Amino acid sequence: MTIEEFVEEIEAAARRFRFIRAIVQVDVTRFSAKYRLMIASDLYVQVYANVRNGTTGLALIYQGRRLYGRDSQDWQWHRHPVDDPEAHDFSVEGARALSTEEFLFEVEETLVDQGLI
Repeated sequence: MTIEEFVEEIEAAARRFRFIRAIVQVDVTRFSAKYRLMIASDLYVQVYANVRNGTTGLALIYQGRRLYGRDSQDWQWHRHPVDDPEAHDFSVEGARALSTEEFLFEVEETLVDQGLI
């Protein structure tokens, strides 16, 4: 995937979810992109990817701390579960690669479960 394709994926996915209030492009370079998908002033989804080295970071941030996330390093995925966001879940489900849109569905479930929307 090129960085242009990744940027389009992020923006298209974010537009599909009503809880996303603003799409903020933090940084885009030749090989990487970082976005904040704003839900509230202290609640957002951070999306980062470096297409050259296979790094992806998808995180729900609340009050400056990760509440939930999924990451990929060297194209190997793991999950940071809500009950222990600093832990690394490499189970079959935790290691499953997913799109930005799939992550946003998980975020929506988490926001409802946590009473944040």
